[in-house]
Amino acid sequence: MQVRPDGHDPLDPVDSLEQVTGEVVSCTACPRLVAWREQVAIEKRASFAEEEYWGRPVPGFGDPAARLLVAGLAPAAHGGNRTGRVFTGDRSGDWLFAALWRSGYANQPTSVGADDGLLLSGCYVSAAVRCAPPANKPTVEERDRCVPYLRREIDLLGELRVIVVLGGFAYDAVARLLGVARRPRFGHLVETAVLAGDRELTLLCSFHPSQQNTFTGKLTEPMLDAVFTRARALAGAPPALPGAT
Repeated sequence: MQVRPDGHDPLDPVDSLEQVTGEVVSCTACPRLVAWREQVAIEKRASFAEEEYWGRPVPGFGDPAARLLVAGLAPAAHGGNRTGRVFTGDRSGDWLFAALWRSGYANQPTSVGADDGLLLSGCYVSAAVRCAPPANKPTVEERDRCVPYLRREIDLLGELRVIVVLGGFAYDAVARLLGVARRPRFGHLVETAVLAGDRELTLLCSFHPSQQNTFTGKLTEPMLDAVFTRARALAGAPPALPGAT
C-alpha cells in the first residue's frame, strides 16, 4: 500500500478534516520536534506552571465551509503547544483573532484556551508545521514532512478561495505544496493567483503578527485589517458574525 508522508493512503477515497486532525495529533514523524514539544510541556513557563500543557502536534480548526484559510508558521511553544489550538494563548494570536473579529470572521476578539467559546465563520486557521520548533525555526525536512497535512486541509475545504499566509516561511511552504514555481517576492499585501486542481485560489501575504513585527511597528493593526478586508473582497465570504464590527 502506498502511504503519503503524513501516513494517509492516497488510494483511500474517504478523507475528512476530522481524520486529518486525528492523524496530526498522533504524529511522531520528526524526532527533534517531538523531543522539544514534550520538553517544553514539562519545563513550563513560570506564568503557566499550574497549567497542563498540550505538548502534542496542533491541528487546524475553524469553519469546514471556509472560503478563507489562514496559514501560519508553527505553534508557539507556550501558545498552541500549551493550549492545543493554533495561535491560541500567545501574543501573535492576540493580534490575529482580534483582526479576524474586526473583519467579521470570529465571534470574539480574544482566544485564550481551546474551550473559550471562539467560533470562526468562513475561516479556517492552520499552520505549515504542527509542532512547536526550537527557536521557531523548523528545518526544511520537518517542513516537507508536515505540509501534506496542510495540503489535505486545502483539498477538503471545498469552498476555499483565499489563503492568507502569515510570513515568508508560510508563503514559501504553501506555494511549494501547490506547485507554484514562479511567484512574486514575499511582501505585505502581495497576492498571486494559483491553480489547485480545478480551483483558482489567491495567495495573499501578510507580515507575521509576531512580537518582533508588532513591537517595532513593522506590522500595525490597520495593516493587518487591510489584509482581511482584501481577503473578504476576494473570497466573497458570507455575512459577518453577529457582534463583529
